[in-house]
Amino acid sequence: MTSQVLYQEPIEEAIASLETWIDNHRQSNLFREYTFSSRSLALLLLQKDPSLWSALKQDEEQCREVEIVLTVAQNKLEYPVNLAIAQTRQQQARRLESIVLQETKRTQTSLTETLHRFTVNPLTGFPLLVVILYFGVYKFVGEFGAGELVDRIEGFYEGQINPIVNQITAQIIPWQSLQDLIANDYGIITLGIRYAVAIVLPVVATYFLMFSLLEDSGYLPRMSLMLDRLFKSMGLSGRAVIPMVLGLGCDTMATMVTRTLETKRERVIATFLLSLAVPCAAQWGVILGLLAQKPAALMVWGGLITAIFLAVGYITAKLLPGSSGGFYMEVPPLRLPKLRNILTKTWIRMKWYFWEILPLFIWASVFIWIGRLTGLFEMIIRGIEPLVAAIGMPPETAPVFLYGFFRRDYGAAGLFDIQQQGLLTGNQLVVAAIVLTLFLPCIAQLQMMIKERGLKTTIAMVLFIVPFAFLTGYCVNLGLTLLGVNL
Repeated sequence: MTSQVLYQEPIEEAIASLETWIDNHRQSNLFREYTFSSRSLALLLLQKDPSLWSALKQDEEQCREVEIVLTVAQNKLEYPVNLAIAQTRQQQARRLESIVLQETKRTQTSLTETLHRFTVNPLTGFPLLVVILYFGVYKFVGEFGAGELVDRIEGFYEGQINPIVNQITAQIIPWQSLQDLIANDYGIITLGIRYAVAIVLPVVATYFLMFSLLEDSGYLPRMSLMLDRLFKSMGLSGRAVIPMVLGLGCDTMATMVTRTLETKRERVIATFLLSLAVPCAAQWGVILGLLAQKPAALMVWGGLITAIFLAVGYITAKLLPGSSGGFYMEVPPLRLPKLRNILTKTWIRMKWYFWEILPLFIWASVFIWIGRLTGLFEMIIRGIEPLVAAIGMPPETAPVFLYGFFRRDYGAAGLFDIQQQGLLTGNQLVVAAIVLTLFLPCIAQLQMMIKERGLKTTIAMVLFIVPFAFLTGYCVNLGLTLLGVNL
């Protein structure tokens, strides 16, 4: 049994030619620091080893001689030289394995292995992903969480709690301005806590429940493996699937998780896509709830946001210098999820989310109260109204974009309120959902972006996102109007 790997004839001829050439140049600066055999160095040259070729290119004549040998070998092969070498090595490794290992009993492919192949094969994996998105996201989170649960809790809150809070506040506090801080239309309890508890919490709870189920089953790493090639077109690797999926829960948390990506270029691209086209759980959950009764509008919103995500990612990858990091990830075995694990993970994430987010909703209500009291918000809203009118929206939606800056889901919840009043047509609803999804990241995510990516990079992203969001809304509204489409 020989330890030397024998390659196809054109490669062996090239190796022999390069061995002779290397022996003649052994004392040159190019090879002086290498202790490898001439055959090993020849293989490195054939595979265009970066460090060796970088040194070789300093001498144009030597580089030309090696390139001629490489070109002759390549012309005789059906595949690239790198691939031909890799295939031969793999075949040799399999031969060695068959010699030194003996399988006493041929076992049948286990069910777990069959399911694993089913999840990572694009032909079966993508349809499975569509099924998971439909039942897990659309039906469970969208219709049940953002629809059924939100309607019931919101109805109870508005019908039972808000009237009592307004009444008690009016009796205890004689000043109207302070009453507005606690109760009435924009109070801490009647708006801030109501949004957090009645609109956002049910959506977040159902999303985290679904996410924990997929995580405990071992499906998420397989999804990363399957989507690796698609993400590479956007300058990312399959590893970036995890922060993107987390972004569907909370973009602030996902922005922090981008630090696990290998290169700075990947971290910048992932942060940009999260801030532009990945809505958080409460935001897309409320939007799903709004558009659930209009499948065509939902398809327009989902299709356009997905197309923007892919297109902007591709263009950004082309514009930013550098290359993507390699993708290596341990794939755990598939298993039947355990109810206790799912509930524990969901509870921990909900507790973290609630205690982190509830203060932000309260502060948002305080800022809104200060802005309304000083007249500052009215000035900003009047400045936004022409932009809102340009995308075909009623003036009542202008505050939604301002409040959405404090919390993305705050703006989505405001859109939910306006829709409940019957002020939006199907076209206006889908345009508002698109612009709000693409609009500024919330203040918490903005702070995390500055911390992780720096002030200059964050400002550059914001300067692109704001006009792009309204321009997209304008184009969608114009297109629907010219085509005579009524969603």
